[in-house]
Amino acid sequence: MTNDKKAVKLHEENGGKIAVQGKVSLESREDLALAYTPGVAAACREIADNPSRVYDLTTKANMVAVVTDGSAVLGLGDIGPLAALPVMEGKAAIFKRFGGVDAFPICLDTQDTEEIIATIKAISPGFGGINLEDIAAPRCFEIEQRLQKELDIPVMHDDQHGTAIVVLAGLINATKLADKDLNACYIVVNGVGSAGVAIMKLIKAYAPDASITALDSKGIICDQRTDLNSSKKELIDENLVIAHKNGDLMTAVKDADIFLGVSKGNVLNAEHIAQMNDKSIVFAMANPDPEILPDVAEKAGVYIMATGRSDFANQINNSLVFPGLFAGMLKIQKTKKLQFSQEIYIAAAKSVAKCVQNPTREQIIPDPFDENVPQAIISAIMKHV
Repeated sequence: MTNDKKAVKLHEENGGKIAVQGKVSLESREDLALAYTPGVAAACREIADNPSRVYDLTTKANMVAVVTDGSAVLGLGDIGPLAALPVMEGKAAIFKRFGGVDAFPICLDTQDTEEIIATIKAISPGFGGINLEDIAAPRCFEIEQRLQKELDIPVMHDDQHGTAIVVLAGLINATKLADKDLNACYIVVNGVGSAGVAIMKLIKAYAPDASITALDSKGIICDQRTDLNSSKKELIDENLVIAHKNGDLMTAVKDADIFLGVSKGNVLNAEHIAQMNDKSIVFAMANPDPEILPDVAEKAGVYIMATGRSDFANQINNSLVFPGLFAGMLKIQKTKKLQFSQEIYIAAAKSVAKCVQNPTREQIIPDPFDENVPQAIISAIMKHV
């Protein structure tokens, strides 16, 4: 049986991947009287008199909404909210398994920015945090920014920042092994969707002197191009990328120390690797097919190789960080309304990197089942506060 058939069978046999389970006994009339009417009215009055008590008396303190519009799902693209549901259920299951966080999938049947923002704001009272997921760029940037300003609970678009945190954690260890200073590195980022933009912003926040060239499907993002949308122009305006370099991927990778791919499969080849500096670092994160396969890159002389796949060494996957990130943020919400920030993302990335006590070329990031990672991230957030 192929893996695809096994995956479909798993979903079919279980009717999905998550379920709602009660926390209290409902086996007697007294149980019902305390958990529901009339007893529940006392809890309602407590919250009405003191809204902060909602964090003590309800699931809000540990509940995250995983919200999508189905417009940018995995490597599948715009497949809509129904087809996106299995991914959102998977996220919810991972939240519980690795962070102890309860999460609920919400798939919206709209791709209108204002409708999405209004809907999330309307449902927010029942949640302690909002995990935006698989929403296409550039719409995702405005949705996240607006919600972070207009809600008093933490909001994060995981495709952006979860991915960026794992990339930075991997680069911290990879550059040490390669005896490179990230601040002095020349980096090529292929793909300027949500993940690519967030990766560049986090790298520059951590290593402001690093040089970055970014590419979309038409070539290098530069000030000579007249076809750039507003989010791509911002890369130049905010000095995130080298603005004067023009050309294609072969031009971009010449003398590069690091290649970060968040684009599509098989766009990088041995000739590109040969143009890079010694001890080159390649993170080919396109799914399901990476920009270059590890065996091809290694034959071409790459020093450290990572992909987004679990069947190769060094998997760059945001599932490593989002459970701990939200678990940490939820712990402090009752007493302090803290929003996600670049400082928190950097603290998280450092903590993830440290979880690999003795990095090697085959292990620059922790195993996804490393139980120390969520707690390390939680501790980093608590220290940040």
